[in-house]
Amino acid sequence: MAEKDWDLVKGVVIGGLIGAALGILFAPKSGKETRRDVAEKADELLAKAKEEYEKAAEKSKAAYEAAVRRLKDAEGTAREKAGELEGKVSELAHQGAEVLAENTSRLKKALDAGVEAYREEKYKKPV
Repeated sequence: MAEKDWDLVKGVVIGGLIGAALGILFAPKSGKETRRDVAEKADELLAKAKEEYEKAAEKSKAAYEAAVRRLKDAEGTAREKAGELEGKVSELAHQGAEVLAENTSRLKKALDAGVEAYREEKYKKPV
């Protein structure tokens, strides 16, 4: 239950107790009538406090359930985005491997051409 809800329940209880005490002090009734009035007021106060508590508990439950729903939705979205990202990373890795293989092939051809040019130059007959 939220702190705000507890404050409301406490306010109802304290206000009821103060009201009952003031009523007893200033009521020109006999002890028996006063006790009956106090018992009735206590019952009313208890019923009111219970009602406020139930309202606050219901609000808290609804807020909790809404938060759980939002978290589940966020989890689903996060899983979906992670799957998309995994696919993109895999695609980029594949493209990177292709580019690396292509560049390695070019480098090998360039090295082979360089070695061949060196050999031709080395074994070339002087003119």
